[in-house]
Amino acid sequence: LTVRKPDVWIPTEQPIQGEIFAKKDTGSARCQSKVIAMPKVNVLFGGELAQEVAERLVTEGKDKGVEMVARDMADFKGLKLDEEPSVSIFVVQTVENDEAPESSGACIRFLKRKTHPADHLAGKMSFSVLAVGDSNLLLDRQTTTAKDCNKVGQGLDVRLAEIGGTRFHPRGEADERTGLQEVEPWIEGLWPALLAL
Repeated sequence: LTVRKPDVWIPTEQPIQGEIFAKKDTGSARCQSKVIAMPKVNVLFGGELAQEVAERLVTEGKDKGVEMVARDMADFKGLKLDEEPSVSIFVVQTVENDEAPESSGACIRFLKRKTHPADHLAGKMSFSVLAVGDSNLLLDRQTTTAKDCNKVGQGLDVRLAEIGGTRFHPRGEADERTGLQEVEPWIEGLWPALLAL
């Protein structure tokens, strides 16, 4: 991790948490700059397919020096998503009848509350959504694609933006019928977007 100075890069030993000031003497002048570090990244998953992808993200994140934690969306209340600044990646599955998995239902209902103002997540959440589904569950399998079997992730992505969240990486949509092949390019694009925060 490095801290950007006006004319100097200062390497730091530990990840910076929260808001700090970094100081460094540069000859006779003392320079000071405000640094805001990226908080821990929450990877929230809903559904078995989603959990596999979430766990993979956490493993790859370690290799890239990104602190991530995977959590079932059922445990969302402990994260205080609408109270504290966060970077959140939602990996959510659509199951039969365009429904969310049972474990993610409470989180999605909370985020879709009509009482949330348009700035509810403003300045609090940077997010990205990966939607995973299975077009085999649809009646018209011959002409369907990942876009047709991911209603839950699509709706969540739209809703997070509606209530003030900042999308840092475009939504991904993957179909189990095609081996979730869409996941790979989405993950490849995720890392530079995440590291640029």
